[in-house]
Amino acid sequence: MKIVVASDGETVTQHFGHCREFRAYCAEKDIITDAEIIENPGHRPGFLPVFLKERGANVIISGGMGAAAIELFNDNGIEVIVGASGDPRTAAEDYIKGNLKSTGEVCRDHMHHDECGE
Repeated sequence: MKIVVASDGETVTQHFGHCREFRAYCAEKDIITDAEIIENPGHRPGFLPVFLKERGANVIISGGMGAAAIELFNDNGIEVIVGASGDPRTAAEDYIKGNLKSTGEVCRDHMHHDECGE
């Protein structure tokens, strides 16, 4: 399984499309076996769900995400977890253990992406 966390350095970003990078964690059973950083190639409508699917993502974790992006991730067979915060690796580990569930919060105003997740 590949768990991708939208991040700004060592913090889960509040809006996945505006993150600096994606921290990708490969997991087998309950253990992270590999990690990599994927630079965000830029926010373009409909692009990132396909981009991350092509890199093997099964799950995307972020602080916030718009409804259209959630739908596109779901259409690509990628589970969406929103409402996360803190350290990206910890978020991935919490997901693996079943301790991280999506809040279902949807970002509605992309002009002020810093307000997502509040």
